[in-house]
Amino acid sequence: MSPSIRIAVGIEKAGWKKALPEAAKIGRQAARRTIKAGLATQLGKVPVLAGREALELSLVLSGDADVQVLNRDYRGKDKPTNVLSFAALDSQPSPHTLPAGMPCHLGDVVLALETLKSEAREQRKTLKQHYSHLVVHGVLHLLGFDHERATDARRMEDLERDVLAGLGWPDPYLS
Repeated sequence: MSPSIRIAVGIEKAGWKKALPEAAKIGRQAARRTIKAGLATQLGKVPVLAGREALELSLVLSGDADVQVLNRDYRGKDKPTNVLSFAALDSQPSPHTLPAGMPCHLGDVVLALETLKSEAREQRKTLKQHYSHLVVHGVLHLLGFDHERATDARRMEDLERDVLAGLGWPDPYLS
C-alpha cells in the first residue's frame, strides 16, 4: 500500500499568484509523482520510508530576497538561487521510531520566483515547465538524492526526466 501524501503550499511572495496562478496545483502534482517515483526506485534514503502510512512536505513559493538569506545562512552563498531543499529525514526521529499513523515530514522545498522567471526566459521554457522541473528536483533532494558525483547526477537527472515525462514535459536538459 502506498502512503498518503500531504503537501502544504505556502505562497510567501504575492507575485506567484499573478505569474503562475495554478502553482499550488502544479507543485502538488509534481511533488506527488516525484515521491511515488522515488519510493519505487529504492535509491537514496527512500528505503527508510517503506511502510509509512503518511508522508508530508512543504512547498514554499518565495522570492529572491528571502531565498538569498536562506542560501547565505544555510549554504554560505550570499546570492539567490532557484530552489533550496531542507530535508528533514536526518533531523527528526527515524521514520521507524515515529508512532504508527504519524506522518513522516520529508522537509521543505523553497522556490524563488524572480530566479525561476529569469531562468525560464533564458532557457526558452515556460514558467510552468521550469517550476515543475525544480519542484521535482527539490523533492528528490528531500528523498536523499544528490548530484555531487557524476553517477548520482545521472540517476537523479534520469528520474527527473521520467517524472517530467509523466507530467507531459520534455527533457529539461535538452536545449
